[in-house]
Amino acid sequence: MTDRLFLYDTTLRDGQQTQGVQFSTPEKVRIAQALDTLGLDYIEGGWPGANPTDSAFFDDAPKAAARMTAFGMTKRAGRSAENDDVLAAVLNAGTGTVCLVGKSHDFHVTDALGITLDENVENIRDSIAHLVAQGREALFDAEHFFDGYKANPDYAIRCAKAAHDAGARWVVLCDTNGGTLPHEIHEITKAVIAAGIPGDSLGIHTHNDTETAVAGSLAAVDAGARQIQGTLNGLGERCGNANLTTLIPTLLLKEPYKSQFETGIAVEKLESLTRTSRMLDDILNRVPFRQAAYVGASAFAHKAGLHASAIVKNPATYEHIDPATVGNERIIPMSNQAGQSNLRKRLADAGLDVEKGNPALAQILDDIKAREDQGYSFDTAHASFELLARRALGLLPNFFEVKRYKVTVERRKNKYDRMVSLSEAVVVVKIGDDKKLSVSESLDETGSDRGPVNALAKALAKDLGPYQSLIEDIRLVDFKVRITQGGTEAVTRVIIDSEDSTGRRWSTVGVSANIVDASFEALLDAVTWKLVQEGATP
Repeated sequence: MTDRLFLYDTTLRDGQQTQGVQFSTPEKVRIAQALDTLGLDYIEGGWPGANPTDSAFFDDAPKAAARMTAFGMTKRAGRSAENDDVLAAVLNAGTGTVCLVGKSHDFHVTDALGITLDENVENIRDSIAHLVAQGREALFDAEHFFDGYKANPDYAIRCAKAAHDAGARWVVLCDTNGGTLPHEIHEITKAVIAAGIPGDSLGIHTHNDTETAVAGSLAAVDAGARQIQGTLNGLGERCGNANLTTLIPTLLLKEPYKSQFETGIAVEKLESLTRTSRMLDDILNRVPFRQAAYVGASAFAHKAGLHASAIVKNPATYEHIDPATVGNERIIPMSNQAGQSNLRKRLADAGLDVEKGNPALAQILDDIKAREDQGYSFDTAHASFELLARRALGLLPNFFEVKRYKVTVERRKNKYDRMVSLSEAVVVVKIGDDKKLSVSESLDETGSDRGPVNALAKALAKDLGPYQSLIEDIRLVDFKVRITQGGTEAVTRVIIDSEDSTGRRWSTVGVSANIVDASFEALLDAVTWKLVQEGATP
């Protein structure tokens, strides 16, 4: 027998409280659709009436198998639930499920709200009863519950029981300040169950201020709670919320949770997890966190030669799951620490089967070590590594030759008498017997200058003749600069991440004393690698 565990996503509300994050209504719809496809039980769409975006979302909320949920707060003291306009706005969103937040810490009741402890309990009870009378599934987020329990356990439980007795389907215990450790969450959750609220009516909502939000959520489940609230990629105020991108595969793949619990997410749906995580980062124009559990680009990267050698024999030696299970992939980074086992495995991953003892292997390792001594890094620039290896193996086609390039940066006043910058790039390439000259400016669609590297990228990709259709979907998604060595001998390392319309991403590196020259080298590698992958004919 397995218990049903319910997963509640609050990315569209709590996630929007992340500094620098602001979703548009179409973006919220897109995220909600991805969450529903994944199989979440609840999707909290926001707080209707609190801002125009949230209100517009509920006007245009997508049809979903998940229970779309509106969020609000309990009624204010001194008025009835029927006459509270803030509560009415939440109900008017028309969702079958409504979650209300209320205080459960006596300090917050008396000092923040400025009302009596009895009045707060009445507000909780009457608000939940009103939802139930309207035929809605009611949830109560007991704000600051764990801090409140530690300060006054009787009152915290009294608030939770008021919601439960009034008909709340779920009473959610919130570690709002994120400072409660997992063992405390476990003990307090068990105490709440012992006080009369059954575990199948309890949820857990943790924040990550001690980097234990996921562990705290699991501790509550171990104690008997049967709903988990969290966000994609751990978005949220301050240090973020419990990361569902980590919790979901842990619950589905790890014991004892795998055997004890059933969720609304099928194991085969996990294959879309990495893609969904990166979709959210793309919407936010953020670079995905490489070390993220399960879905990070480095989550299954094996750099040490000893590790890579063992991985070739059996991946289970250094991997806790098959990366394909969550839609990720194994990476064998190349560096001056690499041995031939790493190298052959990395070449095989790139579709290059090289027999043991091939003299080109030693040459490739020598090239890597020599280049890293000059400032290159192939740890993350897997596409540049592949081109280096193909060159040594005699397997790199000569698609085109860059004859020259030039970049100018001009600073001038515009018609509004404001100083503006404008970059212009000229690139001349030779393809066969044809020379092609392309010129591009760095202005975007809003008329803003995007810099000399942007101008170079646009000029290089403007006209590559017979290859043009193969590179038109290349998009630069990240640009990283590092100054190496230092002093008068300092050189610049540039790493560029590119993506195409299929969602494929690749990284390339360039090194030079000149940042523009280093950038252009990385851009050239990005275009050349794309042509290799597309099977272009030289």
